[in-house]
Amino acid sequence: MADLQHTHELAFDGDVVIKRYVDTKPGAAEREWRALRLLAEHAPGLAPEPIAFEAGVVSMTRIDGVPLRGLFARDVHVAALVAALAELHSAVPHPVLGSIPVRPWQREAVCDWIRLRCAAWQPRDPLSDRAVKEGLRWLESWTPGEAGVTPVFGAGDGNLANFLWDGTRVRIVDFEDSGRSDLAFEVAELAEHVSMWVDGEVEIAHRFELSPQEKRRMRECRKVHALVWLFLLSHESPRNPPGTFRRQVERALATLGA
Repeated sequence: MADLQHTHELAFDGDVVIKRYVDTKPGAAEREWRALRLLAEHAPGLAPEPIAFEAGVVSMTRIDGVPLRGLFARDVHVAALVAALAELHSAVPHPVLGSIPVRPWQREAVCDWIRLRCAAWQPRDPLSDRAVKEGLRWLESWTPGEAGVTPVFGAGDGNLANFLWDGTRVRIVDFEDSGRSDLAFEVAELAEHVSMWVDGEVEIAHRFELSPQEKRRMRECRKVHALVWLFLLSHESPRNPPGTFRRQVERALATLGA
């Protein structure tokens, strides 16, 4: 889950990228290193190649490409993004995937975080107050179960800035929140990420081949992620256009069907 906080510093030495994590994100470097090694073995070329690891620091190859965030996303870019994610999700063989820890900020942790934010919410304006109220009411009634759960390897961050277009394909960077996940949750996180709509709507969820059960689960998980962004955007950031929070309030209410 995006937390809008600075989590690492980058340094470049020729074709080598050195990523140094801050102490406030335990396990991030280890998750990044594990993901790079897994993908180098099972999906070579999709992500940077791992070079070296030491406590809190990961060195990797530098890959060329333009981040999809800020790029006018045409159909060719979106199709390449979906292809890259499909490769990522299916890359790790199931016997190996079962031994990988669940990624941070999976459903249970995210729902607990939303409940805390709802409890701490201070009245603000009628529309956003209503979104918080309706969100909590829906969340407390949600019983997701295991229907539509398809285990996959997830990157854990739907930010379009982490997907690089090299003119032919999309490759992926930033695996600090990666781990075992489920397909519907990953697609929902991507679809609801602020980068998917703040600069121009990129509708991507329907491009994934999901079973009817996965589609139902994905729609429910989108409600969860819409609530996450409701709180993350509740303080306007200069990186987003003015009015972004208000747009998110409206998106959350629409996603909730409220």
